[in-house]
Formats: sequence, C-alpha cells, structure tokens
Amino acid sequence: MEMVVDWLSEALEAVAQQPAIGYLAGGAPATEPTSIAALALTANGRQADATKGAEWLAQAQLESGLVGVRSGETAPGWPTSLAVVAWTAVDKQRFGKHIDRAVAWLLSHRGKAIARSKDFGHDTELVGWAYAEQTHSWVEPTAFAVLALKAAGQANDPAAREGIKVLLDRQLPGGGLNYGNTMVLGQFLRSHVQPTGIALVALAGVNDGSDRLAKTIAWLKRSIGPETTALSLGWAILGLKAQGTELPPNADQWLGAAAAKASPHKLALLALAAKGWPI
Repeated sequence: MEMVVDWLSEALEAVAQQPAIGYLAGGAPATEPTSIAALALTANGRQADATKGAEWLAQAQLESGLVGVRSGETAPGWPTSLAVVAWTAVDKQRFGKHIDRAVAWLLSHRGKAIARSKDFGHDTELVGWAYAEQTHSWVEPTAFAVLALKAAGQANDPAAREGIKVLLDRQLPGGGLNYGNTMVLGQFLRSHVQPTGIALVALAGVNDGSDRLAKTIAWLKRSIGPETTALSLGWAILGLKAQGTELPPNADQWLGAAAAKASPHKLALLALAAKGWPI
C-alpha cells in the first residue's frame, strides 16, 4: 500500500505543476487531457489546482458552447463533453454558464443515423454522438456525452437515454466493445480495452435486462494485466470501479508501474483511476 501512496502523491504533484496539459510532454494544452487532470486533482482533494485547469477550459470555450480539441479550434467538438464533466466536478455553480452552453451544444450536435443494413451488426438507427459532427455515432464520444448529461443533471433527457441504448447495443456477444462496430460484412470485430472501460463508466447504474453487461465486465476484468498500456489500464480500472466490480489483486501495482513511464496526460488518468470517477 505504501508504494501506491508514493506514486500517487508524486503523480498529483507532477500534474498540479501544469494543470492545463497536452497529449505529449511539453505539448500545447488540449481539452481532453486538461479535463482528465482537473478530474484527477479534484477527486484527490486538490481543488485549487483543479480550478486552474477548469479555468483554462472555460477560456477555451467558444460562444457556441463548443470546446475544441485545443484552444481556438472550432471543430470537432467531441471534447466538449469532458469539459462539462470537469466543470461539474470542480465547481458546478462557478462554471454553471459554461456548462449550460456546452450542454446546449451537445444536444444540438448529435450523431447521424443511417438506414439498417445486413452488413452491420449494430442498430445504425440509434443516435449517440460522433467524433466529427454530422457523422455516425461512435462509442467513446457517446459515452463522454452521456457522462456530461448525467453530470449536468440531465440523465433523463431523451438524448442521454438513447445514448445509453447505443452503448448497450454496441456490446459484442462475448463481452466488451470496440470503437463503434460489432459485426461488419458478417464478421464480428474484436473488443478493445479502452472503449470498453469508458463505456462502463457511462453505464454505471444501468441494467440492460440481459447478461450482456455482465459479460462485458467479465471480459474487461480478464483482459487487463501488467502489460496493459497506461490509457487502456486507466480507463479499465475506472470502468470496473464504476460498475462496483472487485478489481484484480494487483491492480494498484499495475497503476504504479504504468505511472513510472507515463506522460502528463496518462499520469493524470492513472491518478484518477486510483481514486475512481468523481461524479
């Protein structure tokens, strides 16, 4: 346990030094890693440091409500969801106007349905959210948008409920999800750890009325180990914790080992995973 405390304390100190961070060490600040850093800091009681990151997100928001990948970028807008989650976790009242504008943008910029086809195994008529506006819905942006609406108190909005249906529908028969498809041209695709973990965070508290979710949780639990990459490991641990699942016995050691060679973005995610999703 002492090793876990040591790496986590060092990780939080490193993230707090630059709460607005990019994908790469020394890179330009970006919305996704800065949102994750703010969540990690606030989840671990570093409120003042978390607020600095949340303020950067507020300054990056456009008048439309969109928060781009980096400050000044007008598209795509999928990171807007993570900004909403960060603002809500850090100080919902202080950032209320930013949250409202962002949620309005999310609700008016959902994915695009396409006609059902025997070539695809998932329900293409269900609408979630996309990486790029006016394109088909994918797992990660849909999960992030569902989390944003939940955080903003709009979990019962029809769009949020349909987003949950998208995530449930995209589960593969043996458990897990990939980035968006299930079967293409008669061939089932492989599940991936990262989108599965993200989806399970968004599906916390959801009962799909079948054994599919249980299969997904079991698949994720047996699919991680000491060699799992930092981003996949962080999201997997967050997903399992959100589902109330007992973690593998060595999960803490895996997080600490991954942190030893992680960039600031990955370090923030690992620190968040050690604590659990804060909302």
